[in-house]
Amino acid sequence: MAEFICRLGTPSGEVLTRVVEATAAGEAKSRLESEGFRVFTVSNAERGLSAILPSGAARSKKGRVKAGDFLLFNQQLSALLRAGIPVLQSINLLKNRSGSSALRGILADVEEKIKSGVPLSDAFEAQGAFPKIYTASLLAGEKSGALDDVLARFVDYLKRNVGVSRKLRGALAYPLFLLVAATFMVAFLTLYIVPRMSDLFKGLSTNQGLPFVTVVVLTFSTTIASNIWWLLPMVLVLVFSLVVWLRTPNGKLTLGRFLLKLPIVGTLIRQMTTAQLARSLSTLLSGGITVPDAWNIASESINNFELRRRSLTVLPLIREGRLFTESLEKANWMPELALDMIGIGEKSGSLREMLDEVANFYDAESEVKLEQLTTLLEPVILVFMAGIVITILLAIYLPIINTISSGPFSGKR
Repeated sequence: MAEFICRLGTPSGEVLTRVVEATAAGEAKSRLESEGFRVFTVSNAERGLSAILPSGAARSKKGRVKAGDFLLFNQQLSALLRAGIPVLQSINLLKNRSGSSALRGILADVEEKIKSGVPLSDAFEAQGAFPKIYTASLLAGEKSGALDDVLARFVDYLKRNVGVSRKLRGALAYPLFLLVAATFMVAFLTLYIVPRMSDLFKGLSTNQGLPFVTVVVLTFSTTIASNIWWLLPMVLVLVFSLVVWLRTPNGKLTLGRFLLKLPIVGTLIRQMTTAQLARSLSTLLSGGITVPDAWNIASESINNFELRRRSLTVLPLIREGRLFTESLEKANWMPELALDMIGIGEKSGSLREMLDEVANFYDAESEVKLEQLTTLLEPVILVFMAGIVITILLAIYLPIINTISSGPFSGKR
């Protein structure tokens, strides 16, 4: 017998999702109607899951939903469902109370789709604004009848991801500020201060002429200042072209390969990707989704395109019957300790729990590497700023010092 996901209306006006075993969709519909339900849709359970697997969800036409608003919505939805409030009524309540106009528009459309008999997971999938792991979790909750528990696990997953993103932004904020400040300072000295000192240098007469550092700085500064009106547009066009190219598959792949070769950054990316991937897999497996389908969905969370390219070999190997750990080894990027931990979980029948441990462990390791990176970046930027300032100051003051030392008040006879 096959399983069918049925969207039902009760005599009291509630809309429910129920998984029914039957030989055909018609039999499932007839049985439910004889029980007093109004049947909106009957879909095969396997097709219901495969419908969410293709990648490339587009951004919602109603706008982008912020991570904080999305997290708050799911926290409230999970609480309402746990309190026994029907899905349709919960969506209506949250739609009216949401502070995000983009989320309100999405929830209004979701509400209309649910009223017409569309399952909750399909209604959210149709919006094109949410990750696959979310719609997969909703479908798993509908199939198991424990939507509130699945949502609670997804909320925990989302909290951890938001926390990691905030730590990353917080750690890199100061180095980025220093870099921007250094850029503006160098531009100000090069384009404003040094060109105005060139007239003074012309009036200085020394036997040796201008120092080499002064000649270099003056040449560079006057060249930039006199050609700024065509150099600046050219630089902007080059930067724009680079940004556009980095958004292409080849550009993302090249950038991914370059970042992985950097000393500390490459290790940090691998560790953060391992933690993200393990947490995604754990969340999906806890909802009852099989390992191949969970990997197909969770692998979309890999942001580095080089690591994603290497991971393409994993799913075919799993479907051939290979062990999950063996398939991950073929991708050749995950840390050995993570593979060992996953292997132990797979052999002991506690894969989901071990994936949670892997995620927690590499979250902690990522924090250490991130601290090392910021500790390294800050002095490098400060030394760069100091070097530029000292070079420009030497270029300005050396001719003055040489002129004074060789002038009539120098004390030389």
